[in-house]
Amino acid sequence: MSDSQRTTAVEKLLNREWSDIVSTLSDLVRIPSVSWPAFESVNVERSAEAVAQLAKELGVFDSVEILRSPIPGSSELGQPAVVARRASQNGAPTVLLYAHHDVQPPGNDDDWESPAFEPTERNGRLFGRGSADDKAGIVTHLFSIRLLLDLVDDVDLGLVLFIEGEEEFGSPSFDAFLTEHRDKLQADTIVVADSGNWSVDVPALTTSLRGNVTFALTIRTLDHGVHSGMFGGAVPDAMLAAARLIDSFYTANGSIAVAGLAVHDRQVPDYDEKTLRHEAGMLDSTTFIGAGDLMHRLWSQPAITVTGIDAPPVESASNTLLPSVRLRVSVRVAPGQRAVSALDAVRDHIAGHIPFGAQFTLEDVNLGEAFLDSGVGPAARAARAGMRDAWGIDPIDMGVGGSIPFIATFKQAFPDAEVLVTGVEDPDSRAHGTNESLHLEVLRRAIYAQTLLLWSLNGE
Repeated sequence: MSDSQRTTAVEKLLNREWSDIVSTLSDLVRIPSVSWPAFESVNVERSAEAVAQLAKELGVFDSVEILRSPIPGSSELGQPAVVARRASQNGAPTVLLYAHHDVQPPGNDDDWESPAFEPTERNGRLFGRGSADDKAGIVTHLFSIRLLLDLVDDVDLGLVLFIEGEEEFGSPSFDAFLTEHRDKLQADTIVVADSGNWSVDVPALTTSLRGNVTFALTIRTLDHGVHSGMFGGAVPDAMLAAARLIDSFYTANGSIAVAGLAVHDRQVPDYDEKTLRHEAGMLDSTTFIGAGDLMHRLWSQPAITVTGIDAPPVESASNTLLPSVRLRVSVRVAPGQRAVSALDAVRDHIAGHIPFGAQFTLEDVNLGEAFLDSGVGPAARAARAGMRDAWGIDPIDMGVGGSIPFIATFKQAFPDAEVLVTGVEDPDSRAHGTNESLHLEVLRRAIYAQTLLLWSLNGE
């Protein structure tokens, strides 16, 4: 079959299945599968059961299971994951298709233009928590398999569907899960559908991701709180010490001033400042931070963000010098640097810059490795060809400033496997934010491209 005949056949099937595709995604979005401990775990279980049922209905897998593994250092089990496997035939390779069915908390309901868990279509986009991150990834996998089964008489390709249930909470049982179920997850190619595209019109293959180091930092200057009028001006409070320490993380222009945090050198495409302002929701008066090309700052340079502060709320604050302050700190690590090396650099910086003799402790440390890939393997070439046919334009190799630490774990567990990082998001998807949405035409093209990839890997 010629390339044009293939694309015509895929387009015809996509049109036939489209209403079912959108309906399936909508049903998944309606399940509030937030994996964080403060939320009802029964919803994550419902989500896993729904995904498992969809996998069974394909009729192609030898087994479909809902599995959990223990969280290291805890007596608890991780959230349920769905693993479906079909053995390869006639020497064909095996491809593992990864996505996750858990979602971020919805945030403030009043900030949503439509209910977070009621999928709503507006202007060609489907709004709802998890619509883009990452239930559309699940749908991409399910329907690309369904289309392949309709298109190919003899599917020899081995298939593994791995839909995780705790990615948004840091995948605490992932390492244990990979160790326990290694045989079920063994594959020659791994497709991770949890990233994005350059735009709604230009596809991308993600070839680098920053790593992540997070920790809770407690700063203490006093044994107990004291009157701010009686002692203020001579006695340092913990908030002042914290503010001075945070400031020491940065140079005057907002670049990172922590010695030992590396920068990755790579070519980046030009990016319009106006576009970034719009995508980030920057105020007109706000200026950019850092130095160098915008994409280099986002993809290849380290970043430090204080994402939370435990301190008295304004409405109940008393005139007291705070004895201690607790911060949640997130460090994005440039590709090529190990997370533990970055942690050591930040810890040394804190020890050398903590002001006024304050004491500090680091707790609840989490490390996530960066991802860096050349993207030159045969599966990557097939993926780019599929994207080109589906989108009508050449894809770009893209970096992402965010972190997906388990990809490095995949690479360690299956060093000979080729890992492709794809996705259905675009710059307006607002993953993790309120009014998260999916551009439905991007979903169509993602399924289209992945169907062509699977067809190619099947060897026809």
